[in-house]
Amino acid sequence: MKAADRIKNIKEYYFAGKLRELRQRIADGEPIINLGIGSPDLPPHPAVIDSLQREAEVSGVHGYQPYKGIPDLREAFSIWNKKKFDIDLDPETEILPLIGSKEGVMHIAMSFLNPGDVALVPNPGYPSYSATSKIAGAESVSYTLSGARPNFEKIPKELVEKAKIMWINYPHMPTGVHVSESELAEIVDFAKKHEILLCYDNPYNQILTKKSVSLFQSDRAKDVGLELHSMSKSFNMAGWRVGFLTGRKELLDIVQKFKSNMDSGMFKPVQLAAVEALETGDEHIEAINKVYATRKQLGLQIMEVLDCKANKDQSGMFIWAKIPNTWEDAEAFSEYILNKYKVFITPGHVFGSAGDKYIRLSLCSPEDVLTETLKRIKES
Repeated sequence: MKAADRIKNIKEYYFAGKLRELRQRIADGEPIINLGIGSPDLPPHPAVIDSLQREAEVSGVHGYQPYKGIPDLREAFSIWNKKKFDIDLDPETEILPLIGSKEGVMHIAMSFLNPGDVALVPNPGYPSYSATSKIAGAESVSYTLSGARPNFEKIPKELVEKAKIMWINYPHMPTGVHVSESELAEIVDFAKKHEILLCYDNPYNQILTKKSVSLFQSDRAKDVGLELHSMSKSFNMAGWRVGFLTGRKELLDIVQKFKSNMDSGMFKPVQLAAVEALETGDEHIEAINKVYATRKQLGLQIMEVLDCKANKDQSGMFIWAKIPNTWEDAEAFSEYILNKYKVFITPGHVFGSAGDKYIRLSLCSPEDVLTETLKRIKES
């Protein structure tokens, strides 16, 4: 049997194959430290776990749930947005819970892109933006960044005119750069001028970020925008698969039409536990950030001993750093680190050609693991 044409040119997600390789090497006895993937190792707030256990024992919760999530979850997320960003979202019409925000990336691509359309994606950037666009039959066109600002001027005019979607992501992954409200307003103006659906992926807004920003803090952004949120990173719930898509009703209705043919709702106890997480307040987030701040200092030291240059002001749960000039590309440098020190650090080419000279270190490992990494590199 032959694969469908739509996936012939789609590569397996890089980490799927690389993690398989690392697991095999570890099974074969190599003491490999994996600092590649951003899967939080810290647990959710204890109240969240308690909620899941308690609610799972209630009769009647094991059946199908509403396609757009239970009202309690949408209401809790609306309140959280108001507190976090001072924006108003109608919980009935402007919030759509997702089984993880990565699901939302695919839903958006399949709901709005036709063959021949163009999707503008950041370079470097999250690989799924390009992959889902290609699966939908559209052309993925990358744009580079100057700091946080997209280099609009470098995107060919004919491709801008064909563009249907533009993906943005702040704090940006993998570079960790912040976006200001004025920069975000400029991006909204660009999208409005060219009638482009602006998709803001916003999963890292609470991790080592001085000031979180929402797309909808910009005037008229709801006219052209959708925003994705995830509970994976800030709330340490990556495996729980809970995300949100926000925007005006007309756009969410389009996504919901596609989504309703893909799933049958989230397990209700998971949704109720997510409500608990949204209501835990800032104290738990502050505690998490203290852990990441300590890890970040170790990560910066690791980059320093590897002779890599990193911006100390970057946000999120990664360290993005330029490799030494003596190396031609990050993939070769990453393999060198893996084979010499038994430490895996993600090569930047995974995130696009603009990452060819960079590596990305994950802070999702305990302090003692990062300390051991630093020791290995210093003493080898």
